[in-house]
Amino acid sequence: MTPGVPRWVLAPAALGAAFVLLPLVAIVARVPWADFGELVTSESSRDALGLSLRTSATSTVLCVLLGVPMATVLARTSFPGQGLLRSLVLLPLVLPPVVGGLALLYTFGRRGLLGESLEVVGIQVAFSTAAVVMAQTFVALPFLVVSLEGALRTAGERYEVVAATLGARPSTVFRRVTLPLVLPGLLSGAVLSFARALGEFGATVTFAGSLQGVTRTLPTEIYLLRETDVDGAVALSLVLVVVAVVVIGVARQRPGRSGALL
Repeated sequence: MTPGVPRWVLAPAALGAAFVLLPLVAIVARVPWADFGELVTSESSRDALGLSLRTSATSTVLCVLLGVPMATVLARTSFPGQGLLRSLVLLPLVLPPVVGGLALLYTFGRRGLLGESLEVVGIQVAFSTAAVVMAQTFVALPFLVVSLEGALRTAGERYEVVAATLGARPSTVFRRVTLPLVLPGLLSGAVLSFARALGEFGATVTFAGSLQGVTRTLPTEIYLLRETDVDGAVALSLVLVVVAVVVIGVARQRPGRSGALL
């Protein structure tokens, strides 16, 4: 028998839920439904939505490729300075996105730390579609690392120890024991990363700019439209909300047992 929750908890819980839901209700109420189809299917809107989906999917793949090894090292090893390294890896979670964009610009821009060397070999990163992917990966990667590291710590190491005792090599243990064990946490982290990348704005507009079809993602299109076409901005905002809800809803259909966040 569960002890239940104190009654006094219900009021602030309801207030918190209303605080989150009311702005969404306000957007739905403000949408010009008569012109909704026309507003969300304009050429610039379709370009922005398509670019956002493509770059978010690419950045999510990068988050998995980079985040899985990072989370494994943080969860399964111990070395001096590990706490500091973890704090730095998670820094984009609390860093203002525009600061992240400036950091990327001063690293990969034409006069940046690595940008000048890349320019010599003919690679220009800033203000390109690649810059959009990099900005989204920068802000979304910590979500996957946090989710997967939690899943790894919750799962423990007993099955890995047994597999190693039976003679399995570390790579075999990682591929056939560790990853299947934390797969729900990995999927949740990937979904969170995709949702964060989809909504990224500050770092993207700072590092990649806003060129239709090349770097103008859906959040940037919404920001620009709110100055000239409020109805269009509201309609696209609703599209972004619906996509995010669908993504989270899909993730919830995959209940995890190993530290899944959703």
